[in-house]
Amino acid sequence: MLNFSEILRGLTDTIILAQLTEGDSYGYKINKAISESSQNSFELKEATLYTSFRRLEENGLILSYWGDENSGARRRYYSITDRGKDIFRENQGDWKRIEGLVEKLIRTTDSHVSVSLKK
Repeated sequence: MLNFSEILRGLTDTIILAQLTEGDSYGYKINKAISESSQNSFELKEATLYTSFRRLEENGLILSYWGDENSGARRRYYSITDRGKDIFRENQGDWKRIEGLVEKLIRTTDSHVSVSLKK
């Protein structure tokens, strides 16, 4: 059986980059947007989220900076770099190719399914 969460976890960096193409944001808000976009089917653990932020920043795909909130705790904001945008577009293309390939590999017709089930 496919593990939906495991497949998505492999796409964590790309999912975060997608959120940052909408504009600068901070960890909690990014994670909340991911959860809402997936209709609460997928939420990143805090450790996974911040490990991904660190990796993305080390690779020059995002930048971080401290916000200047007047009330409450200061937040670390993240923004996507030009290189991050390029990598995100490349990952989108790769995903479309993977999606098409998987569709071809697992597509069945009713006749194939009925023959397989008769074994």
